[in-house]
Amino acid sequence: MLLDSLSAADAAALVPNLERVTLARRQVLESPGAAISTVVFPENGIVSVMARAPRDRRIEVGLIGFDGMTGFGAILGDEVAINESIVQVPGHGWRIAAASLIRLARQSASLSALVLRYVHAFMAQTTQTALANGSAKLEERLSRWLLMSHDRFNSNDVGVTHDFLAQTLGVRRAGVTIALQVLESRHLIRSRRSLITILDRTGLERRANGSYGVAETAYSRLIRSDWRQTIDN
Repeated sequence: MLLDSLSAADAAALVPNLERVTLARRQVLESPGAAISTVVFPENGIVSVMARAPRDRRIEVGLIGFDGMTGFGAILGDEVAINESIVQVPGHGWRIAAASLIRLARQSASLSALVLRYVHAFMAQTTQTALANGSAKLEERLSRWLLMSHDRFNSNDVGVTHDFLAQTLGVRRAGVTIALQVLESRHLIRSRRSLITILDRTGLERRANGSYGVAETAYSRLIRSDWRQTIDN
């Protein structure tokens, strides 16, 4: 968890303010235009950060797991959410009032620095997502997304529906189905109803064709090098 990177002093100050919470599938943690009242540090599960536009247009611009936190806009001085943050894969996490985290960050230079380094790492992820969305083929984008999810699980199984993947990638469901079939035909994954199993991670990395890796390297440099939870396959 990102919380594991806290100094002993910062952890001692932060922990009494944390509340353990359940993260339910489809639970909305932030809504565009709404106040950011709390910050969540996921312990497991995945939160999708979705950009939204009129006529229900949306696309995923970021992914948050145990490696990160929601609500960091409040730390940057904007307590109104710009994007939607929604739980994609259920799990648990730790919640703190945004005002409490802001107060503690103002009191601790090391805590503030850690949060800002994470924001920088997340920005690296979103810029790479923009690049992939604009220039990569669908199978490459899907491979990248599966690798990013795999990084945040201690399992080769990723529980997600075709409908949600279509929404996440901003494409039609039929396109996701075809892309999954392509990856499955190359024995990189096994796709079943609401479940995708990673069979060949190295092959997926090759299939991502350079769209995966830059943001992950940045996170390793900025936060910690041993952050991934992937298992061999």
